[in-house]
Amino acid sequence: MSFFRDRFLSLSEPDSREGMMSPPVFFYRLPTLETADLILRKPVMKDAKDIFRYASDPEVARYVLWEPHRSLAETKSFVRFLRSRIRAGYPSSWVVTLKETGTVIGTVGFIWYSDENRSAELGYSYSREYWNHGYATQALQAVTGAVFRSLPVNRLEAQHDVRNPASGRVMEKSGFRKEGILRSRILNKGEFVDTALYALLRSDWEKDQR
Repeated sequence: MSFFRDRFLSLSEPDSREGMMSPPVFFYRLPTLETADLILRKPVMKDAKDIFRYASDPEVARYVLWEPHRSLAETKSFVRFLRSRIRAGYPSSWVVTLKETGTVIGTVGFIWYSDENRSAELGYSYSREYWNHGYATQALQAVTGAVFRSLPVNRLEAQHDVRNPASGRVMEKSGFRKEGILRSRILNKGEFVDTALYALLRSDWEKDQR
């Protein structure tokens, strides 16, 4: 049995806070989520071809922190990285697939997770072919619901490059509230850029569920 497996199995009992799941167990299991049009699941190696198709698009990578993928081998390394994080019980990402065809159209998941502060940041990327179809909103809503139902999280954050307002609209439709502009927040592709910070509190989410 690996060190990482020992790590999360030792925490396999429900979290004592509000009867929630232990974070390492949640990240290891990464439950499959379903929406009207999508299935969100753990990544598998055969997803690399679909991911490379959009991750190699400079327009998809324009406002995110990663560079366009230059080869299928690079994408396979990315998928291995996601899978290794899941096996270790660390925060990772779901692949987002079309329910009708099984095609992978994007990823959504954790940028970071703080057990101490009971907070996390979510991020996502999608194939340009499937922008403006409402899929990103469906997926983000599914993830926020799963997180608040299963983890002792009080605050979820998300941010976007201010030059990409469409991403902010996804956050707003998913219940996140804009909290402000962070000037020169990140260095992206050699340029300091402003980001808009959004957040969704557990109390906000619970109110919307009533």
